[in-house]
Amino acid sequence: MKLRFTVSGRVAKPIGAVFDAVADPAVLSEYFTTGGAKGRLETGMVATWDFHDFPGAFPVHVVEAVKDRHILLRWGGDRDAVVPDDEGQYRTLVTFAFESTEDGRTLVQISEEGWSDTPEGLKASYGNCEGWTGMLAAMKAWLEHGVKLRQGFYK
Repeated sequence: MKLRFTVSGRVAKPIGAVFDAVADPAVLSEYFTTGGAKGRLETGMVATWDFHDFPGAFPVHVVEAVKDRHILLRWGGDRDAVVPDDEGQYRTLVTFAFESTEDGRTLVQISEEGWSDTPEGLKASYGNCEGWTGMLAAMKAWLEHGVKLRQGFYK
């Protein structure tokens, strides 16, 4: 069995603003990366995401970024929970897909895959599914209402 999930949500903002809320480190740092983000998510870029509630800055390897369409990235995982990628690295593949809706909102879908079919892989995938769902809620709260939903949530 291949462990993979997709979470989605709609944000009442134009697609360009929602895409930039993920790609632009200054905006991402407002609602998601409590310790800050460095580096715009562009094809070939290695950015870092830091979370005060989870120690350490995480390298984010951007496989492909197409403005207002999608962002594909790879980031590290526990060797017991993740299978090696095409480069032999223990990283999952995350896909952000952006789509304009007829009513002017933006549909965001986040998919992640690459875990081993083990209890450790299943647990890690559930944790990341929770994290991406929280990220979507925090993005919506920030972009639509200026509320920092994640602040103090985890610690």
